Formats: sequence, structure tokens, C-alpha cells
Amino acid sequence: MANLLEVRDLRVSFGAHRAVRGIDLDIAEGETLALVGESGCGKSATALSLMRLVPESGRVTGSVRFDGRDVLALSPREMRDVRGSEISMIFQEPMTSLNPVLTVGAQIVETLRRHEALSKRSAMKRAVELLDLVQIPEPHRRVFDYPHELSGGQRQRVMIAMAVACRPRLLIADEPTTALDVTIQARILELLAELRRNLSMSLLLITHDLGVVAEHADRVAVMLAGEKVEEAPVRELFERPRHAYTRGLLGASLNVATELHYRDWKLPEIRHAQGTDGKPAFNVTPLAPVSAPETSFDDDAPLLSVQHLSVDYARRHGKGALRAVDNVSFDIARGETVGLVGESGCGKSTLSKAILRLVPASSGAIRLRGVDLAPLSERALRPLRTQVQMVFQDPYASLNPRRSVGDILDTVMIVNGIADARERRRRASAMLDRVGLPSAALNRYPHEFSGGQRQRIGIARALVLEPALLICDEPVSALDVSIQAQILNLLVELKRDLGLAYLFISHDLSVVRYIADRVHVMHGGRIVDSGDHREIWRAPKHAYTRTLLDAIPGKRFDAQAA
Repeated sequence: MANLLEVRDLRVSFGAHRAVRGIDLDIAEGETLALVGESGCGKSATALSLMRLVPESGRVTGSVRFDGRDVLALSPREMRDVRGSEISMIFQEPMTSLNPVLTVGAQIVETLRRHEALSKRSAMKRAVELLDLVQIPEPHRRVFDYPHELSGGQRQRVMIAMAVACRPRLLIADEPTTALDVTIQARILELLAELRRNLSMSLLLITHDLGVVAEHADRVAVMLAGEKVEEAPVRELFERPRHAYTRGLLGASLNVATELHYRDWKLPEIRHAQGTDGKPAFNVTPLAPVSAPETSFDDDAPLLSVQHLSVDYARRHGKGALRAVDNVSFDIARGETVGLVGESGCGKSTLSKAILRLVPASSGAIRLRGVDLAPLSERALRPLRTQVQMVFQDPYASLNPRRSVGDILDTVMIVNGIADARERRRRASAMLDRVGLPSAALNRYPHEFSGGQRQRIGIARALVLEPALLICDEPVSALDVSIQAQILNLLVELKRDLGLAYLFISHDLSVVRYIADRVHVMHGGRIVDSGDHREIWRAPKHAYTRTLLDAIPGKRFDAQAA
């Protein structure tokens, strides 16, 4: 099979920073090559180089030959003709890639008319066909919608429709399913596979999800600190990884087939450092048994008891109410982790907001240590707010970029009545140390930290008030597998040492299987299935739970790991 793309000695630098350090890649016609590695390893810089989209501040050298032509030698006009028609790209975040002031149809039409001699009417007809191709319901109507009127999965489908509009020979997909629900992720990946077959298209799949790689790639290239450290057919890489870093990535990756649980095992971690020669270095900690497994929990006096809770939202234009949470009941014992899974829109986030009294309950009770929070006034509720805190999915969006870490932690304590400045300083320093950050971090700003470090700051902010219950809303969904393992190990350690209870919300069933003691599955505002961390995977009672389990990518990987 002939190579469609040949990359030789590709180097990308931004000033003194070398993002890509001389890599070689080949992609054959009709082949899927997965490019994997952690954030900052150079995956996206490599992809942008292939499209000639590296910012002007960057310098690209080497050779990128597409169908025999050197892409780096093309004029800007020639490159504009290649982009979209022969090489196309799906970006990671569709909401920031789609124009918010244009309908999705107008954006697809713009792409079509740039590369094909179509009238406006013919292009709009083709746009409807493309939305139908990517399985957008009612495409003739949704073609006139704006991006904000579509769900996350639908926006990603629009991006795919735009990318394949002119039948490109090479499609670059940069984290196309990150943070999507497992069933939507499965549909997007199946759609890409189907389009690849129908359009005879090659695919460069950039992802940190090794389950996705195992299910959908032909070959895998692993990147570390701008270099390619290993490349192999997918089966060979999963069964016989040669490089220590690849073995570390595989070891840190959770999958549903392996019955790891936090009570029994501490996850492997990849720790990065700088070698004596100045080059990036790393070490991998092994999968380690827990020396003193936790005992059972006291369910007789639950820390939190939610009873027959319902939450309604008013519909637009006064057309009745939408029931987002419908008659939900569950308990969380002291020191217990309860997992809550389900797709976007099922009511998970509304339920967590109702527990925090950020949205009002329509009916039911929310008892914290026996006190019903639902009917309390804000004044009566204030002393109890310190007992339930939240860790958010995106720490960068939830941390004030204009405030230092010290100011962020200090404000939380001042608002909640801790008047002594020395006590606040002591608590802040002690909590940063507890989450693995130096006290010098107090004087730095959120943008100066990595994603994993920012999540540690978010955890410190939630814990500085010494709560009994943490609500963790997708706390690791956007993190690399190695950083994910570090954060999960940290949450387990904090839980054990501080006696915390967690309500852990996630769409990643593999993560929930590891971290939770009991699991509830939400669908349509209701809890439709429940069980402990073993039985719900082995014997799901509800058809929806079975649908979620069937949609998890990486069955080949799971079968080998089992």
C-alpha cells in the first residue's frame, strides 16, 4: 500500500522551545495512524504543521510530502487550495472552532464554495446532505441553527461534516471525542470509521485515550517531549510495548475489563523531571497493592441522605416546566465514595447543584447529618455550606485568572468566617502541601501551572474549609492518563487521611469502577440502576446500563488486559 503522507525530520520550535524534535511519520492510503502522548508532547504541533497552521511565531523545518508534493514548499495560495479539499482537520473543541454568529449551514456552505464550483442553493442542499451523513436529526431544519443551539456531540458532528465536505484524502482528528459521553463518543468514532471506508480516506487520530486507539487504529506512534519514542502496529504495541514510557502509559490507563479498585491497588504514575544532561526524563511507579484495605461503611447514620428529590426548570415562553431530576433517592455514608454516571442532560449536574442548594428543589429532602437543607434560608444555610464543597471539571475556568493562588484560597476562608489572617495562611500552606504543591505556589497565578497542578489547586480550594463531603464533577475527564492516575491516587489518599466522602460524577465508567464504592446510573432524570463497584459491571439490571457498558471503546485492549 502506497504512502499518502511521508514526514521526515519534522522540527517545530517557538523561540528557544522545541515542540517537535525531528520526527518521522508515514500514513498509507486508507490507514489510521494514532498519535498518542501527554499534553505538551508535540502531538498538536505536529498536526498543525501538516496543515501549515503553526502560528507565525513558530518555525517549521523538515519535509512533509503529501501525495508526492512537499507541503512546506507550497505557496500560501496553493496551501489554501489543499486545506479542506485534500487535507482536512477536526479540532478538539468545536465551540471555539465554529463561528458563533453564523449558522452551521452557512459555515459548511462557505467551505464547499471555497473549493467547489457550486451555487449558493446547491451548496446549501449539499450542506443538508452532509448533516444527514453525520446523523444530525432533522438536517433540513438544523442547518439554520447556530452552534450554541446544538449539543456538544452535535457540534462535533458539524465539525466532521465541514471537514469531510470536499472528500479529503487525509483527515486529521485532534482529540475528536474528549469529554464527550461514552455513547456519543462511540457514535462519533463509528462515524469516522464509516466515512474512512466510504470515502477511501486516511486518518491521523490524535488522542490520549488508549481504549480509542485499540479499537480504531491500525498503527500507533508514541510521542514524549517532542520525540517519537515508539511506533508499532496496534496489537503489537499493546501486547509487547518496547519503551518504558509506553509501558507507563498502558499501566496508568484504566479499562473496564481490569478489576482494579482503590481499596486494593494504587495506580501507577508517570513522574516527569529533567535529566542531568538537561533533557526531559521520567520515572514510572509500579501498580502497588494497598497495605491496609478500608473497612465497610456505616449506613445506619448516613452523612448525606437525598430523599424523593425533584427539580423543575421553567421552560421558555411559559410552556410549563421541565423536570430535570425526578424523584431521586440515595445515601452517602461517612468515608464512602458514591459514583454517579449517565449521559449529558440526564440530570447529574442539576442533582449536584440541588445538593449544594445552587438550584431550588421542587420537592423532596436533602439531609446533611440529619438536617434538611432544602427548606433552609440562606442565612441558616451558610454555616452548613462549609461541609459540602465541589471540585469542578475545568479548573482553569473555575479559578480566577487575576488572583494568585494565595488570594483564591484566602477569599474562600474570609467569605466563610475565618477572620484570623495567620490561621488562614497556615491552612492555605498546609493544604497546598497536602495536595503536593510547594508553598511558593501561593504567590503564583493559575496560568503558571499545568492542567494537573490546576486541578490540585481546585482540590485545595475545596478542602481548605475542612468539609465532610466533596462533590467531584468530572474532575479527571480532560486530563492525560498519567495525570488522571495522579489525581485519582491523591483523592484516595485525601479520603483516607481526612475521612472524606465523595459524590463522584463522571461519564468515564472505567474511572468510576476504580474510585467508587457504590454506583448509581442516571437516565432521564431518574436513577435507573444501582449496585456496588463489582455487581453493576458484572450484572447490570437496566438496559441503559448495558448500553453504556457496550459503548466503552477498547474492547481489544480490555480483552488482552483481562
